[in-house]
Amino acid sequence: MELFTIVLSIHILSGSIGLLVGSFVLLKQKGNKIHKQLGRIFAIAMIATGLSAFVISYLHPNLFLFIVGVFTVYLTATGYRMIALKKIHLGQKPQFIDYILTISMLIASIGFLYFGIRNVVNGNNFGIVLCLFGSISFQLCLVDSRNYKGKNLDKLAWLKNHIGRMTGSYMAAFTAFLVVNNRYLPDLVAWILPTVIGTFFIFRSIKKLSTQSYNK
Repeated sequence: MELFTIVLSIHILSGSIGLLVGSFVLLKQKGNKIHKQLGRIFAIAMIATGLSAFVISYLHPNLFLFIVGVFTVYLTATGYRMIALKKIHLGQKPQFIDYILTISMLIASIGFLYFGIRNVVNGNNFGIVLCLFGSISFQLCLVDSRNYKGKNLDKLAWLKNHIGRMTGSYMAAFTAFLVVNNRYLPDLVAWILPTVIGTFFIFRSIKKLSTQSYNK
């Protein structure tokens, strides 16, 4: 069996698991034992999906898969790492892996913005997508930097980031599913719509969280 076929099978399987488990996690109560167990499965599935996307996009060059892979790995990994950084507001120091994730995303965001602007100038609407994701990823890197420097004193910062990024990871997977299977929506809409919807749910969850205490 070819390497491409093996990796593609892993990508499809892990992506499907991630979407199914992620949907259940989003709809159910947060913070209990089931949520934590399913969350771990979701994280593993999403990272496997993102890493396999890198391999596929290398074997068969595909910018779409590469972008989805970057966001999936970064959002999942940093979102899950936030659980271990619960005392970041008290000066807890990030680990080496945290810096690697942020620096890698920063490099990617600069690349997205550069090629996005070039595409827009040349009349290619896909450049809008690149600029959007480049702007989002750059903003996330700024959030990371602020957290790592101890400038975020919000005691729920870790939880807000955890919710936002894990939901973002789910939306990245959903974007991939929608773009690949889209038959009716304009391509630009298929790319952007999941992000718009996901952002709404993230802000709603964080706003709700800010008005109530969180009991671990």
